[in-house]
Amino acid sequence: MSWRIKRNTASVESLNKDTIEPRRVAFKTPATAVILLDSPEEHVLIKACEAIYGFAEESDLNKIALTDQGALGPLSQLISHNNKKIRRNAIIGLGLMATHSLAKSVLQNMDVIPAVIDKLSMNDTVIQEFGTLYLSCLSTESCCRVQIIESQGLPILINLLSSSDPDVQKNSLDTIYNLVQDTHVCPSVIELHGLPQLLLLLKSTFNSIQHLTLKTLETIAICEESQCAYREGQVLDELMEILDNKDIIEFHGEALLVLANCMGDMDNFRVIQKKGGLSIVMELLLNPKLAESQAGAIKNGNLEILAIAVKCIASAAQNSSIHPFLNEQKIEKVLVDLLSVGSDNVKAYGCRAFSGLSSFLPSKDLFRDLGGIPVVVRLLRSSKCPVITEHGTQGLANLTSGNQLNTLEVFNAGGTEVLVQSLQEACPEVMANSLAILSRMAGQESIRSEVVLQEVMPALVEPLKSEDTQVLINALLCICEMAFEESARAELREANGLEPLVALLCSTHMEVLRCTCMAISVCAKDEPTALEMCKFGALEILQEIAQSINRRSKFTEFALISLLKYNLSLKYGLLGYLTTSDVITHGFYDAGKVHFDHKCLNLEELCLEPLNQRRPVILVNAIEMSDEMQQKDETQPELVHERNRKVMDDISLPLLVKEVKESIEPLKEEQEQYVVLARFVSEIMGGAIEKDQLDTFPWSQHLNDLKCKLRCNVIPIGTISKGFFCHRALLFKYLADSIGLKCTLVRGDYNRGWNEVLLYKGDSCSKDNFSQPSCYIVDLMHQPGTFLEADSAAAIDYESL
Repeated sequence: MSWRIKRNTASVESLNKDTIEPRRVAFKTPATAVILLDSPEEHVLIKACEAIYGFAEESDLNKIALTDQGALGPLSQLISHNNKKIRRNAIIGLGLMATHSLAKSVLQNMDVIPAVIDKLSMNDTVIQEFGTLYLSCLSTESCCRVQIIESQGLPILINLLSSSDPDVQKNSLDTIYNLVQDTHVCPSVIELHGLPQLLLLLKSTFNSIQHLTLKTLETIAICEESQCAYREGQVLDELMEILDNKDIIEFHGEALLVLANCMGDMDNFRVIQKKGGLSIVMELLLNPKLAESQAGAIKNGNLEILAIAVKCIASAAQNSSIHPFLNEQKIEKVLVDLLSVGSDNVKAYGCRAFSGLSSFLPSKDLFRDLGGIPVVVRLLRSSKCPVITEHGTQGLANLTSGNQLNTLEVFNAGGTEVLVQSLQEACPEVMANSLAILSRMAGQESIRSEVVLQEVMPALVEPLKSEDTQVLINALLCICEMAFEESARAELREANGLEPLVALLCSTHMEVLRCTCMAISVCAKDEPTALEMCKFGALEILQEIAQSINRRSKFTEFALISLLKYNLSLKYGLLGYLTTSDVITHGFYDAGKVHFDHKCLNLEELCLEPLNQRRPVILVNAIEMSDEMQQKDETQPELVHERNRKVMDDISLPLLVKEVKESIEPLKEEQEQYVVLARFVSEIMGGAIEKDQLDTFPWSQHLNDLKCKLRCNVIPIGTISKGFFCHRALLFKYLADSIGLKCTLVRGDYNRGWNEVLLYKGDSCSKDNFSQPSCYIVDLMHQPGTFLEADSAAAIDYESL
């Protein structure tokens, strides 16, 4: 059997011949032996246990039969019997039965491990052999490993490594190997002085023990506590002796695997380098034929010697302090070559080494100069290996960090398509790396539009829903770069990406919130995108944040301003106020007061609505006609008639702007310019109206007539000849913005609206002008051109019904 080193299949029968009579008791069936396990007679129990373990040793089918007949329960009780023979035979039977998966699954649910461990301290080689066999079989299961540790089995197992019996050594070592798969157990092996015992087993005459010892040392080397212990405990020295000995080449693979887990520690690396370990690794990497020649002699599963050598470099490459030493060995060229033609294992470890070295500044340029970037991109495109994908994208992310040439090289190598595809990966690290690289590509204005064409924006929608913080941050930063392109904003909108983007405003992670605000600020550059974000509650959330001491910041304030800055129609509808820096241009419209919880329609949607009884939408439609267009209109009057029926063809405003400019250009005083402009607006909108005549002024009927005439709820402001407060204030603001005068636009209740201007009191040429100016409201209704000091009784009367 594979678990036995020194005995043949018939040896169990002779285990007890010094104490058990040589005559065999014949049982007609195994069931009879199982029944007799409950006998009160000790000599019967001895024979029954002997019969059972003999029957179990014959075949796996016998083990299954004994399990089905319930032999495990009585055997587990008998290992604690007072009779030494019964105890020994029972534990032999349990050890043999545990080698079968069915019996093992039953034994997992039986609390036998503490009793077995208790018996290992007895000075009985047979009990130790089969007791450790039992533990080695059950220790493959995590629940049993926990029970062994809790039952203080590890110190006993380490002590048994020095047993004179090789089967006890092998089984104990096998159990320890299984235990250290839970890496938190590794420091305990070191604390219990297990390393010296393991080093002694490296001198064993049995190859299976030597191989298993190296595998155990490899696993223990993963824990941080092992690094110093391996160096001080002469483990590294023993490993180098193995590698220097060409007569035991079959152990070189496992020895290199142990070194691979040690080379990431700088002090260990120096020892390994000093003793020639790095030279051995480099010789294997630079001489593939040497690696091939050793491959036949090295038995290490599917991992060939070249892959193990690359793993050593990959481990060392994770420590930035070791990068200069690897660079001296020109390891970058070796890696590029291996990533081009190596096996899957070689490429996997090569990518890990590449990702580690790619953060080293000299290596960044060297990888590019050696053509490494296209090699990695091709590898990412063709490979389905998760390790290659993760470390390949990580390496490219490191190479492109702060390096525009490398970023451009990734783009030229066709990396955009590969990275977009990798966004479908479930691995957060791969997504975060890919997003970082795409963001850097989009950050280069010369290639941004071409990057956008690779359908990056639709691919960002799912990452915006990720629960991983770094994925979210990188996706948002990618949007910040991409969304400078109008087409990218449209793609994100059409891909339903704005809703998850706005939802991230509710994030409690401050960096995610900051990046979200930045992305929203960029996306708010066009009206459709801003309207869509408002529909999903962006403005409400940002206003709530503005009232929070803990969450508000310059980023949230800028997002709120940006959301409205390029959408003055929406800003005026929601806030009812435009500042002097908000310049009204062609396409601005006043749809009245907009509520945050209502759907905001854009201009196109408003134009398509059927006629209704609601207040008309006032549109600033400032299309300037060229001379050629004007001549064409004069020769084709029917086209003019048809054009004037359409909302978007009003040409009145450009003519008004021209006339206003000509009127105020001779005036040097700003105050006089405001006066002329105010009277001009009043005259166009129906002239001065006395306060007691406001109720009879037919402005409402006039607007209804225009709606019917245009067959549209949207009315160009240039067609209004009888305007009320709100219409006059809007026209005043537009004309003032057009000719360079500063004023605000404020919405009041009941169709009121007014403009505020800043003027100096007294003589404009006096020294008083160096003082702060005062705010005035411009009268456009009653005494056009009159200035009403803000907050005065006259101003309040003008603003109120």
